[in-house]
Amino acid sequence: MSEEIQPQAPVATIGGIAAYDGQEVTIRGWLYNLRESGKLLFPIFRDGTGLIQGVMFKKAVPPEMFEALKNLQLESSVLVRGKVRADQRAPGGFELDITNLQVVQAVSQDDPFPITLKEHGVDFLMEHRHLWLRTPRQNAILRVRHEVIRAVRDYLDDHGFVLVDTPIFTPAACEGTTTLFETQYFDQKAYLTQSGQLYNEATCAALGKTYCFGPTFRDEKSKTRRHLTEFWMVEPEMAYAHMDDVMDLSEQFISYIVQRVLERRPAELKTIERNTAPLERVRPPFPRISYDEAVEILKRKGSEIQWGGDFGNADETLLGEEFDRPVMVHHYPAAIKAFYMQPDPQRPDLALGVDVIAPEGYGEVIGGGERMSDYNLLLQRIREQNLPPQAFAWYLDLRKYGSVPHAGFGMGIERVVAWVCGLEHVRETIAFPRMLYRLYP
Repeated sequence: MSEEIQPQAPVATIGGIAAYDGQEVTIRGWLYNLRESGKLLFPIFRDGTGLIQGVMFKKAVPPEMFEALKNLQLESSVLVRGKVRADQRAPGGFELDITNLQVVQAVSQDDPFPITLKEHGVDFLMEHRHLWLRTPRQNAILRVRHEVIRAVRDYLDDHGFVLVDTPIFTPAACEGTTTLFETQYFDQKAYLTQSGQLYNEATCAALGKTYCFGPTFRDEKSKTRRHLTEFWMVEPEMAYAHMDDVMDLSEQFISYIVQRVLERRPAELKTIERNTAPLERVRPPFPRISYDEAVEILKRKGSEIQWGGDFGNADETLLGEEFDRPVMVHHYPAAIKAFYMQPDPQRPDLALGVDVIAPEGYGEVIGGGERMSDYNLLLQRIREQNLPPQAFAWYLDLRKYGSVPHAGFGMGIERVVAWVCGLEHVRETIAFPRMLYRLYP
């Protein structure tokens, strides 16, 4: 590793190179590609913000510098100095006439960068995920994810929600006992959180409108393209709110996020080759249909779903095909919803819950609804589910001291990113995915 020289030109990022047209700059980055044409070398450099093609004339630099670049392996780290020149034929619209190059660390010719421009299998790429992240497509996906997360926070913060962090270690289940990751917590058992929702119900009673945002864990033996065992979820909760309030918030929230990505990340969506026309239609109002209506649609489309059954991936895909934007399905059978879901007073066999199903085959992106506010009914449901009442004593307290109607939802970031980017699998939506058979790297 050579010592970094003091640049004799301002340090610029490739993403901001347009501001330096006609000036000499220093770029700190990596060699992404290289081709040779006689006495000219055409390297492409990346720095995390973009790509730029350089041009090195053999007569314009010392012979050893020309040879050093000519023999340099891909992903070697470099400091490059040169004059920025506008050229619409070049990637990004600018080229760099190189006047100096310093190698910070040279990749060995005996152990070259393993990811090349040829096709690689998914297993190979996942095994080298730490290096796969450097490619333009993965870079673009992670920048879209970043924009989605910024939009999530901006929307909720600007609409009166207060961020309150909830525990990762929990004493009991939130979404059912079959998907809990159990761990030892000193002299007792604990579980990795499935959701921060129960704690949100406490904080919204204190602050009115709150949200938590963090990693959640589900021990699901699933290998579908929609599931990870560790994923990030944002969960807003509102006091004095009902199921209709959840639906209103959901459509405004999702629309804001999608339109924000379209506005601020067009270059990344182009890199991913995302057809943005379906995303441009994601604006309120969203269609709202009952579970009963959804079952009828599915039967008409050939599904074998029976009333009372939960929707599988194929069912969600069929429903999504019916609409040109997300569809909200509400009033599910209470038997297939969580123990805390408020029953419909007119039809107690139904829960005041809603799922938002994305179009284009991406399935459920939001699940939520109104929570039980009655102490005795909630205690009854806890016992019916064979859950330990002592672990939920604090949760039951919320119904003893100023209980009110309240509601909220959870939205998985990875599913939203997969949908917005048009990805085949959620494994590309997070830097280091955790799946059924994937714990490395």
